[in-house]
Amino acid sequence: MEPLASVSSLASGGTRAVGWQAQLRVDFVVNKVTQTHRGQTEDQVKQALQDQLRVFGVVPNAKQMAIYAAAISSLPQLPPNTKR
Repeated sequence: MEPLASVSSLASGGTRAVGWQAQLRVDFVVNKVTQTHRGQTEDQVKQALQDQLRVFGVVPNAKQMAIYAAAISSLPQLPPNTKR
């Protein structure tokens, strides 16, 4: 599955905004949780986001996590992977 957020702009040199590494980690976790927890309850999604962000050393923003959780939980679940 293709990632949801493009990070190609971060590969080039130049000046980067403060906190770009934390945002990269947030993007990674949101993409990962979107693939694994879509269609689940908002509380389950929010907990998964918070748990995985803390693993990467990011302190979750409660308001933003609620927005992400609502969006991810409203997505339909993916069919089971049938590749062999």
